[in-house]
Amino acid sequence: MSLGVVESFFLIFSGAALLATVALYTRQPLLVAYIGIGMLLGPHALGWIPDAAFVEDTGEIGIIFLLFLLGLDLPPNKLRTMLGASVVTALVSTAVFFAVGFAVMALFGFSVAEALVGGIAAVFSSTIIGIKLLPTTVLHHRHIGEIVISLLLIQDLLAIVALLALAGYQPGSGDLLQHLLLVAVAFPAIALAAFGGVKYVLLPLLARFDAFNEFVFLLAIGWCLAIATACHFVGMSFEVGAIVAGVSLANSPIAQYITDTLRPLRDFFLILFFFSIGAAVEPMLLVQVAAPALVLGAALLAVKPVTFRVLLTWQGENRDTAREIGVRLGQASEFSILVTGVAAASALVGIEAAHAILAATVITLVASTYLVIFRYPSPIAVSASLRRD
Repeated sequence: MSLGVVESFFLIFSGAALLATVALYTRQPLLVAYIGIGMLLGPHALGWIPDAAFVEDTGEIGIIFLLFLLGLDLPPNKLRTMLGASVVTALVSTAVFFAVGFAVMALFGFSVAEALVGGIAAVFSSTIIGIKLLPTTVLHHRHIGEIVISLLLIQDLLAIVALLALAGYQPGSGDLLQHLLLVAVAFPAIALAAFGGVKYVLLPLLARFDAFNEFVFLLAIGWCLAIATACHFVGMSFEVGAIVAGVSLANSPIAQYITDTLRPLRDFFLILFFFSIGAAVEPMLLVQVAAPALVLGAALLAVKPVTFRVLLTWQGENRDTAREIGVRLGQASEFSILVTGVAAASALVGIEAAHAILAATVITLVASTYLVIFRYPSPIAVSASLRRD
């Protein structure tokens, strides 16, 4: 029997809430629960939601809102401030992690394109673990937090570039040079129109009607989707338009308010996106790709903390601080899953490669969480002596 939208959403969100409860009790990131409920209810397990195509299409809106909100947090002055000492560590570590991911995927016989995607997915560290397991009530950890947030912000920029590049790739779409020329002309035009629209249309409207919360909410969503649609109309991706829309609003006085208002909506759609990722997982394929997944996961868990520690020590941080930052950032990321999902949708990676990268990412998320909560202060540390707000 085919389920309707309401019944499907009931199963997805009720099931996600149950697994999220288990995840919280076991001190795990919630996205593991979202992927897990997709695997459980999807066509390859219980089959209660046999066709997740609608969920997947709806969940892609979450990526658009995610990039819009990231753009809202990237005003030009913040970008200039960010490009300090951390950029050296971020860029050198990016090269190292990419090489590790590429080498492991190539070692197990995956194609060059799949190895490239594996390398890109290996670059990022988890914002969920990096931020949510970081106490901020101790001065020492405020300094660590500044470094962690700076490194994660640079990685977010790299993730945006990767997502936009992968989302814009369309196999067999025709003359690549012609497409690039179109983008070279259309992108600056849309960006200028976006900034002009904010200055001469949105800000006056917001100044006049900002007391009406519903209007601000509608205006923000409309602006995001309008610029996204404009970019898609001229041959670019929706995601490109979303980031342009966000950056164009980043300097507005209510950017933070828009971010706070839209975050629950973003989370709603991202839950659906991660559910669709889990629903596409085939347990038998996980068994087949267990070796590359385990090797890639173990390699990242071993290499990332050491790389960050060496680079940060070289830049003048003391060894204990550098070691702690390395452990806190020593995993793959939710962006690794997003990149893999977008690459799979663009036919850049096959189903086996996507399963291997997804499994390796989940392995690192789970293992890294326990490494942090057993060794360092965090809000959910096992030991009372390590538990910090």
